[in-house]
Amino acid sequence: MTGLWVCVAVLVLSGGYGLLRARRGGRLKVRDGGVRLSERELGAPLGERATLVQFSSAFCQPCRATKRVLGEVAGMVEGVAHVEIDAESQLDLVRRLDILRTPTVLVLDADGALVRRAVGQPRRADVIAALGAAVA
Repeated sequence: MTGLWVCVAVLVLSGGYGLLRARRGGRLKVRDGGVRLSERELGAPLGERATLVQFSSAFCQPCRATKRVLGEVAGMVEGVAHVEIDAESQLDLVRRLDILRTPTVLVLDADGALVRRAVGQPRRADVIAALGAAVA
């Protein structure tokens, strides 16, 4: 009978952790760490108004959906660029920015300063709101 209670406790705790992680994932949070990225580091030009930087990996399913969302938003807002970076090929940058999971999305202003950061797949409305903060 004790084994059954242990099993139930493990299931409840892991389910709670899964719900918490799903709820917090993809939220664009304000970052004030003085991080600034250059065109050389990104391997692509910065957008005139803002840049959406996506760190992805080859076998990441949410990365594909995130790429589609960011591409659509960048196409809707003039002066916004979307840059996708393969996390496995840019390990120095990944370590410097403390990227622990893919997809990770960074919203940069026109000067390359980090304005918002999301771990997980962000919603389109959240990306548009973060761009509003970046171009203001």
